[in-house]
Amino acid sequence: MYIKGVNLGNWLVLEKWMSPALFEGTTAEDEYYLPRQLSKEVYEARLKIHRAEYITERDFLHIKALNLNCVRIPIPYFIFGDREPFIGCIQELDNAFNWAKKYDLQILLDLHTAPEGQNGFDNGGICGVCKWSQNPKEVEFVLSVLERLAQRYGNHSALFGIEVLNEPITENAWKIFDVPNRYRAVDEKMAQGSKPNTIEFLKDFYIKAYHRMRKYLPVEKYIVIHDGFELMAWKDFMQEDTFQNVILDTHQYLMIAEADGCKQELSAYLTYIKENYAKQIKEMSAYFPIICGEWCLFNSLACGYDTKGGQNVFNGVINNNSNNITDKEKIYQEIAKAQLSAWQQGNGYFYWSYKLLIDTVNNLNWQGWDSWDFDRCIDLNYFANKEI
Repeated sequence: MYIKGVNLGNWLVLEKWMSPALFEGTTAEDEYYLPRQLSKEVYEARLKIHRAEYITERDFLHIKALNLNCVRIPIPYFIFGDREPFIGCIQELDNAFNWAKKYDLQILLDLHTAPEGQNGFDNGGICGVCKWSQNPKEVEFVLSVLERLAQRYGNHSALFGIEVLNEPITENAWKIFDVPNRYRAVDEKMAQGSKPNTIEFLKDFYIKAYHRMRKYLPVEKYIVIHDGFELMAWKDFMQEDTFQNVILDTHQYLMIAEADGCKQELSAYLTYIKENYAKQIKEMSAYFPIICGEWCLFNSLACGYDTKGGQNVFNGVINNNSNNITDKEKIYQEIAKAQLSAWQQGNGYFYWSYKLLIDTVNNLNWQGWDSWDFDRCIDLNYFANKEI
């Protein structure tokens, strides 16, 4: 089937910018430090309320009504509740599977974080730390989590597949994002030795993960691997008959294109989408089914100011403009049309994200960030005629 999906971001894996109120009363920028700055009682109460209210059965019904067929659910490495001080969220995931079955949706489970960090991003769980792949004990722990997920949900009718690990960063992306400076580590000693993962390590890890999960995953269930922001590097990988129903996931954001030198102009965006996204996905589709597991309409042009590659007020980037962009709807519609066309060169997409809890009207610094919210994009007609 052709995937038309949306990410349930910031539900089971927290991102401060998507729901700042969760982090009130702390200086924490990521999920690692939140329970370390709140009392156990406050942390657990705050998190339980968030998980119960942020995504509910109603949302699954609404997603189905939007003519989507799949959800990608980011989950943390502590999902089973075995890594204090974090609290697990396996019951919430069980609920999601029951809702998906009820409303005829499929679920792609996405292991979104790894202990000691696989990318150094805030959404990787801990800013500025990227040492997971250097620690064999933690690599094994992640493999055990994947194996347990496969065992628990492998035969569930709502399971589309399991994504091995979200955005394990490699060298080129490490440089583009300038990770150590963009995502400042709180504990410099902890961050010492942080560096990008190698393609060689990822290939070995993906093969191990495949075999560990296939013990429990029926062959018709998919195993998804992320490209490490190097889409063209995987042509000769997992091409043997041993590996069945493996999907390659690529994440394509215009903010990355901007950081990579793309001009903040509509014509430049459209050219970049055609010459990079569409062309590369079409070429790589000869080797793997390809999905764009994360994308959105966000861009600096529609924001009315240079976001420095998608950085926000938490990164110290302030909007000093009035942001009166008169043709914002046209900009988004043109970009939406181009990107949806690019994804059609592969096997589908998941928009990032279904919702977020920021005020883009009263807070000047968030104006333009509504384009990360799929539901708002639909209501604001950013997709022409709601065609998705």
